[in-house]
Amino acid sequence: MALDYRRIEQFLYREARLADENRLDDWLDLWSEDAIYWVPCNKDDVDPSRELSIIYDNHPRLILRIERLKSGMAWTQEPASRNRRLLSNIEVEEGNNGEIAAFANFQVTELRTNTGLQNIWVGRVEYHLLPVDGSFKITFKKILLLNNDEEMTQLSILI
Repeated sequence: MALDYRRIEQFLYREARLADENRLDDWLDLWSEDAIYWVPCNKDDVDPSRELSIIYDNHPRLILRIERLKSGMAWTQEPASRNRRLLSNIEVEEGNNGEIAAFANFQVTELRTNTGLQNIWVGRVEYHLLPVDGSFKITFKKILLLNNDEEMTQLSILI
């Protein structure tokens, strides 16, 4: 199977843009029903069932996360931060069971609009994508923060 690198790249860019624009329902629609969203803490490769993670969500937990952000009850995101995500060094390869594995370096700049504080987050992201109806569904996303072993402020930008 020949991988359509450009189409995969455009999907990754779209996912980042939807998050930046706080189009949370559209962002959530990119995920499969059995998806896992993982942000390890302290090390890049740990057993999330035995060690602490910053985020380790399945699809129902992602729904709850989005509902909370939209509810106005996520006090650190009232008003919502302004964000811009940059993806680079995108690599694509065939994965298991018809999935596609994609990897990229990223930088997220967050502006806390209520304080003027800027945060910059840098790391590597791994996606597992399942081709569905001419597009993709995210079945797995793992964010490897460069500073995942340092003290951090809240991380709502990681929706």
